[in-house]
Amino acid sequence: MPPTAVRSEQENRERLLAGDIRALRRARGLTLAETGLKLGRSVGWVSQVERGLSIPSLSDLRAFADLFGVPVSLFFSHDVPVENERGVVVRAGSRRTLGTTDSGLVEELLSPDLGGSFEMLRSVFAPGAELKVEARRPTEEAGYVASGSFDIEISGVWHRLGEGDSFRFDGKPFRWRNPGAEPAVVIWVVSPPVY
Repeated sequence: MPPTAVRSEQENRERLLAGDIRALRRARGLTLAETGLKLGRSVGWVSQVERGLSIPSLSDLRAFADLFGVPVSLFFSHDVPVENERGVVVRAGSRRTLGTTDSGLVEELLSPDLGGSFEMLRSVFAPGAELKVEARRPTEEAGYVASGSFDIEISGVWHRLGEGDSFRFDGKPFRWRNPGAEPAVVIWVVSPPVY
């Protein structure tokens, strides 16, 4: 690859990283000042990172991941081989993976990036996996069960869903579990993005 192409690819990765950090901060409702304070960094530095003018170190990325409650791996794997597909298309083999099989939930980001008003995820729930502690986010969420059996509790009411079923809720407490013997695959949409 010619040096200019390598430099262009690196600049694109830095731009995508900056956009992800900005989108996560905004999704968490944090100001630049609050983010800087929580990270022990200056407002100017956070602003420069979000504009792609400063590149955070690996330890900085770990601190951002901890602050935003996301895996550090989210900040990597921005490779999109075809220039005109960047920010538009996500190929099946190029999805960013979030979570681990150890947690019982592995999610793939189907959205091209963390910008925009919503994110779309492919969530694979291992047999027997469950969210034991109720979660509540300031988001509107919807899902479509692509395969398997999936239970979701919304505001204290459990719903058993199967392939082809869907759900939606807005800012309500929820839990989930996979009661089946096979993985459950759910296409999950969250607005605003939380990853």
